[in-house]
Amino acid sequence: MTELPISSPTPARTGSVRAGFVAMVPLWLGAAPFGVIYAVNALEAGLSPAQTIAMSLFVFAGASQFTAVGMFAVAAAPLAIVVTTLIVNARHLLLAASLAPYLRHLGLWARLGLSAQITDESYALGVREFLAGQSSPGFQLGANLSMYLIWQCSTLVGVLLGRVLPDPAAYGLDLVFPLTFIGLLVPLLRSRDSHLVAAVAAALTLAGALWLPGSWYILLAGLGASTAGLLIRRQKADSANTDRGTA
Repeated sequence: MTELPISSPTPARTGSVRAGFVAMVPLWLGAAPFGVIYAVNALEAGLSPAQTIAMSLFVFAGASQFTAVGMFAVAAAPLAIVVTTLIVNARHLLLAASLAPYLRHLGLWARLGLSAQITDESYALGVREFLAGQSSPGFQLGANLSMYLIWQCSTLVGVLLGRVLPDPAAYGLDLVFPLTFIGLLVPLLRSRDSHLVAAVAAALTLAGALWLPGSWYILLAGLGASTAGLLIRRQKADSANTDRGTA
């Protein structure tokens, strides 16, 4: 499994907010259609335009927002909506935890702020920077802000024009999101161990999507793949210790 190098922050790296923001721009094409679709779905479910925009502003989690809107449409209990939304978003605990060692030189509030705004896309770009040995809180912040901006803008477009815009799925734009993630993931699979962890995640995702209710498979795949990675790392460490002991 690929080891993420930890490097000390430098002025060039901590000042790379703009670089992170710009690096995220190509991914806007994948996020924008979903922001529009979310807004249209929210309005059709009975949310007001203000409520629709407020959810994007304060929740800022696409999968959770879609889930909450769907449950609101069928008049689910408020507590059930909150709990389900938290479950769907639980993967962000894993994302933030994996970045924590590379942000440990920051203060608590800075780490909390960065973690709270992480998305799947900005996390993927941040990890790519860490793999390149360029641990940059500024880059991560810029990537987070970039995705936040496009999500708010696309939500607003959906609220104002969603009913007259064509369905993005009719043009295949709904495929841009998963294809983007595949493009981000593949270059990170640089070793046999990382291939194995990815295979575990894929297998658990497929199995969970087929047999588990709701979005539990997202958390299952994340926990399962993380556990697989931990076991592989421990096995390698034990083997290295054994080799040193017999040398």
